[in-house]
Amino acid sequence: MEVRAKKALGQHFLTDQKVARAIVDALHGGLPTLEVGPGMGVLTQYLLERPDIDLKLIEIDTESVEYLLTHFQGMQGKLMEGDFLRLRLEKLFPEKFAIIGNFPYNISSQIFFKVLDYKDSIPEVVGMVQKEVAERIAEKPGSKTYGILSVLLQAWYDIEYLFTVGSGCFAPPPKVESAVIRLTRNGRTELGCDETLFKTIVKTAFGQRRKMMRNPLKPLALARGKADILSLPVFSERPEQLSVEDFVELTQLFS
Repeated sequence: MEVRAKKALGQHFLTDQKVARAIVDALHGGLPTLEVGPGMGVLTQYLLERPDIDLKLIEIDTESVEYLLTHFQGMQGKLMEGDFLRLRLEKLFPEKFAIIGNFPYNISSQIFFKVLDYKDSIPEVVGMVQKEVAERIAEKPGSKTYGILSVLLQAWYDIEYLFTVGSGCFAPPPKVESAVIRLTRNGRTELGCDETLFKTIVKTAFGQRRKMMRNPLKPLALARGKADILSLPVFSERPEQLSVEDFVELTQLFS
């Protein structure tokens, strides 16, 4: 039995065993771990070999679920059929846990936004994503690829771009290269500003990333009675020039 890759699910099955093992080896381990989108189990086989990992899996594709149940022993109770983005993770993992996966291209950003929602419960994420997304997440200020996910994830995680994976390592081969990144929770326990407002400011600023900060943030400043701050030098910068700490300080100005 083979599983057909479904374009609607963004499926590209990893076939290179060395790459699969390298991804699993990149996980520090020692925590309950959720594999997102196991497909035909190319990562699963190596995860199951690790005694330091209590593994659970979430897979949306019925055909993949049937394959995994047929080819891997002990999947009952570990494997769930469903949508990761709709999963109530706190019910599945009452304590801290890690996430690993060859993430579908079409929902990779949404996966990371969900990780942010559970940042205090997820100390580590190892994931393979489109290279462009990996670069964006790991990028530092000053780059054109530095953006919303860069700021929001780097506020809470140390990001490592581990290695690039060519399209020939997949079936069917994607039209782009992929990359593996590792997110490790940093020591930050609070931002020092209103976190919801911080997110709003970051997303609003990058909504018009080619313009100076004054333009996209002016309505918010006016709405909060903070029109006087718009004359400060920071509002003459473009959003990609600001670090996480700069955005924290900017948020404090709006409070």
